[in-house]
Amino acid sequence: MPPLTLVTGGSRGLGRNTALSIARKGGDVLITYRSRADAADAVIAEIEALGRKACALQLDMSEPSRFPAFADSVKAALQETWNRSSLDHLVNNAGEGINVPLAEIREAQFVTLFSVHVKGPLFLTQALLPLIADGGRIVNISSGLTRFTYPGYGAYAAAKGAVEVLTRYMAKELGPRGISVNTVAPGAVETDFGGGAVRDTPGLNQQIAAITALGRVGLPDDIGPVIANLLAPDNHWITAQRIEVSGGQGL
Repeated sequence: MPPLTLVTGGSRGLGRNTALSIARKGGDVLITYRSRADAADAVIAEIEALGRKACALQLDMSEPSRFPAFADSVKAALQETWNRSSLDHLVNNAGEGINVPLAEIREAQFVTLFSVHVKGPLFLTQALLPLIADGGRIVNISSGLTRFTYPGYGAYAAAKGAVEVLTRYMAKELGPRGISVNTVAPGAVETDFGGGAVRDTPGLNQQIAAITALGRVGLPDDIGPVIANLLAPDNHWITAQRIEVSGGQGL
């Protein structure tokens, strides 16, 4: 039976690339999307074209009260699509970026960041734990911004810092079940995240490339395969680690 991974926010950006990278390595994928069912359907079609099974479910990471019902939907999808009762892997990827200086950020923006990036992954993981197989894997997505700084991303980076702490505690508490938990922290990547600023602003792109050891901004293909490889059987002994994938940004 091929491994089965749930990737939140799998309809675009790094989530999409992660889902496709997993499929290319022989895994099946269940992705979530917030509002773009058409984009999710396109990813499912790409995965199926690779010979793997996939399905998509709607999920808003800012609404933990709906997570128990979502877990029921996952359970039903597992039975209907795969005739199985458990997942092997969970990738907590879904998120959003807000670029506002700390002197100007509003409470509502701050609350949104922590709701989506911290409260969401914690309580989603909690809701899905009965469906994650013993010996499974969880990957939480953080950011290189927890190590280096860039003006306007203080609140976002603080939320991702909390994710990294949660990862270590998850690894400790889920260790008795053989579940490994790690953080992957991408640097700047050319996607539509944060309004596509890194991808679509030449000056910003060049500025980041100039402070990156490998001389360019990251691409989705630089990140998704790393996550897929971390889920491979050979990497079962890695847990509670922060793995930065930034090309050496901000050294």
